[in-house]
Amino acid sequence: LMEWEPVLDRIISARFVSKFQKTYIIMCYAPTNDAEEVEKDHFYAQLQATVDKVPKHDMMILMGDLNAKVGNENTGREKEMGVNGLGSMNENGEIFADFCASNELVIGGTLFPHRRCHKATWISPDHRTENQIDHVAIRQ
Repeated sequence: LMEWEPVLDRIISARFVSKFQKTYIIMCYAPTNDAEEVEKDHFYAQLQATVDKVPKHDMMILMGDLNAKVGNENTGREKEMGVNGLGSMNENGEIFADFCASNELVIGGTLFPHRRCHKATWISPDHRTENQIDHVAIRQ
């Protein structure tokens, strides 16, 4: 561990060094889809400021509970996501996908086929609702 920084109560970053490269990991917990727009804007502004600090030569991994459904339709978003997501995109999913596009990140869980039972990252207590809202995005 080279350094770490608690950015907000919703974002923390850490930089690691290995024999071959440096890796910058950003862990976050985004506001829910129902949160006020100002709260989402503040979160993504802080997340952008954190991403902007990452040296270009470092491998960057952004992960966490993004509360974002990105779905399985990637038309126009082929660079940042695949077609193997769960369900359909919500507003937070659009915000997150746009963020990934502007920062050259790819949403890992959408790239490869998985059985449906392995896609859900949140399941309701009654097991009737499944969502894929936790993501790992990697710099391309």
